[in-house]
Amino acid sequence: MRPNGRHTAGASQLSAIRVWAICLLLLSAVAINPTPARAAPSQAAATTHVYLLRGVLNIFSLGLDTIGSRLQAQGIPVTVANFVSWSSLADEAAANYRAGRLKTIVLVGHSSGATALPDMIAKLKQLGVPVKLAIGLDSVFKTKLTTGAERYINIYIGDGPGEPVRAADGFRGKLDNVDVRGTGVGHISIDKNEAIQRRVIAEIDAAIMRSRAPATPVAEPGAPRQARSAAATAPARN
Repeated sequence: MRPNGRHTAGASQLSAIRVWAICLLLLSAVAINPTPARAAPSQAAATTHVYLLRGVLNIFSLGLDTIGSRLQAQGIPVTVANFVSWSSLADEAAANYRAGRLKTIVLVGHSSGATALPDMIAKLKQLGVPVKLAIGLDSVFKTKLTTGAERYINIYIGDGPGEPVRAADGFRGKLDNVDVRGTGVGHISIDKNEAIQRRVIAEIDAAIMRSRAPATPVAEPGAPRQARSAAATAPARN
């Protein structure tokens, strides 16, 4: 027995209507919940490089890898390495700075990696390369800062193995020692602590923002008016 042609046509039309209805629902869902577009990294972020130095044995500072991944998600280039590589990393940073590929240098270290930061800063200064920001996480031994980054932050546990960083005579720059005792973090966990990681990333973001703004020169007392005008219009290099 042959099926009724009118009934078959009606079923086909109902199927087509269902398909269209499903497509409209899917399109509505996409319109209501669009996939957020990732913003392109700013020029300042792209010409920044963050060097993260792990401590002894290369296995106790893995929180730096997490920080590095979060920075990369923001479009900020990073290098994560053991602290023994600080000298070769300084050479690499200097070469990229001279070539114009790099304008803003940020250093972060944990434990022995934090202790190595002053040496890396000093070598970069000898090579004519400024450091915008350095952050040490529980620097061990007695760390002395003979020459500075524009800003140096030492986050340490006052009742643990970490110690304040001391500024040598003639030190120029801003040094902040931040004691986080009583917060529940330890020497092995400080780099993995969520609040510490957020602070490190926030400080790096702020440093990048500062690098985008032209520096305001400060005229020497008693300087001639013409010299002040020339200083005020001179381009700043970060």
